[in-house]
Amino acid sequence: MKPEDFPEDLRDLLIPEPGGQLVYRCIGCGAQHSIENLLYTCPDCRQVLLIEDLAFGRLAAVPGHRWRRLFDHRKMLTLPALKGIYRFHEFIGPVLPLEAVVYLGEGGTPMVEANARLQEMAGMRFFFKNDGQNPSASFKDRGMASALSYIHYLLRSGRLENVLAVCASTGDTSAAAALYAAYLQPAIRSAVLLPRGKVTPQQLAQPLGSGARVFEIPGVFDDCMKVVEALSERYPVALLNSKNAWRILGQESYSYEIAQDFEYDLSDKVVVVPIGNAGNITAVMSGFMKFLRAGVTDTLPHILGVQSEHADPVYRYYAQPPGDGRRFTPVTVRPSVAQAAMIGNPVSMPRVIRLAQDYDRLAGRQAVSFVRVSEQQIMDWQLTANRNGHIACTHGGECLAGLVAALEQGLVDASHTAVLDSTAHALKFAGFQQMYFDNRFPPEFEVVPRAELANAPLAVHPAEGVPVPRPGKPLSDRDLACFASEVAEHIAGVLGLSVGDAADDRRD
Repeated sequence: MKPEDFPEDLRDLLIPEPGGQLVYRCIGCGAQHSIENLLYTCPDCRQVLLIEDLAFGRLAAVPGHRWRRLFDHRKMLTLPALKGIYRFHEFIGPVLPLEAVVYLGEGGTPMVEANARLQEMAGMRFFFKNDGQNPSASFKDRGMASALSYIHYLLRSGRLENVLAVCASTGDTSAAAALYAAYLQPAIRSAVLLPRGKVTPQQLAQPLGSGARVFEIPGVFDDCMKVVEALSERYPVALLNSKNAWRILGQESYSYEIAQDFEYDLSDKVVVVPIGNAGNITAVMSGFMKFLRAGVTDTLPHILGVQSEHADPVYRYYAQPPGDGRRFTPVTVRPSVAQAAMIGNPVSMPRVIRLAQDYDRLAGRQAVSFVRVSEQQIMDWQLTANRNGHIACTHGGECLAGLVAALEQGLVDASHTAVLDSTAHALKFAGFQQMYFDNRFPPEFEVVPRAELANAPLAVHPAEGVPVPRPGKPLSDRDLACFASEVAEHIAGVLGLSVGDAADDRRD
């Protein structure tokens, strides 16, 4: 749809111009720093940063109903820069000219309602938001589109040149970083650090395919992150982990899309998010609060963070009595099927603590809570979801297990509606599914397959003497008919079919 075909009262806002007054704001000391250079921690106290718009009041001055109409009409535009997360340009990256926006198809991922059977099993109405349908098959593309669009802007304006982008990853971040960096080559090159043996073959293949330099490091993600931090402190590199505050901005789009999909009515809603490096739950809280402060929505949904027993530092922090006595302690992670969440010392933990306090205060109630689930529950619920028509990854299974646990604990109300974050495509974690089916999980995972969820192909071979087709040696019509009849009879027997069933179907 062309801009001139839109309602006249929206045309002045339809195509956004650069605006706003963005600064880095330190979570620790509150210091303000210019965004003219890439910063990842506060130069004064070394704490992590968030990006704040000092001119946010201009957004609140626009009536909420006008924002809603604007975002709904922007969905009909064919302009690439506004087709993805920058549909919400004023809330994500208002300083960026649209020519700097990098769009590879991210954002706009579907919310798919669970079927009646699965909702009954879980105990409430819920949707999966399938972020595995982003271009590199995970939610990380949202943040990477933001971070790389800003770097692209700095390149175009001459503030940067010949960028080397680096990240530590459990798989998905490296895939997204390598993909977006490859799109902007030769101005940007990428290097990724992965924990050796802790990334699925599918996830390893992605950055290699995008041309990144891939380094496999002993240890786990937290060890890789320390190396990347050392690189960013000593050398002129662009850090692309969620320590980069621009990543958080892009991931806020997840909240905006949920609001839009519910026609901006967030009452009685629950948003369930798995927690790894804690960037995503940070972004989700921040995004919903921005929409409320600007009047786009009039309430905040409940946020439920989920962690595995094998990597649960955030849960342990909030399991302590509230107040000044709470202390955050990193944990030593154990092997987890929720591989992207296998992080014992989340970079964004200070952001979570600050924003959860703000969120509860703005909501006027305890609106952020946390649960812990077992590896067994994660796998069982992932497979159960996919048996009911979904493509949930292990982290989607973690969310569903968390929702069920939260219901049992009374943290959420069964009369509410939940949105579960399936962070990546299920095919990235197909190896765990196969380990479940084959009953070969190493003991440290603490996963034992349930017979009713296991599945395996059944080899079929006709009786002795029946001709069998072979590559390059097709059967004659007569032999093929004999082969087909024999195999069909065998399959019918396994499925419990009878000739009478087929005859009745034809009469119907």
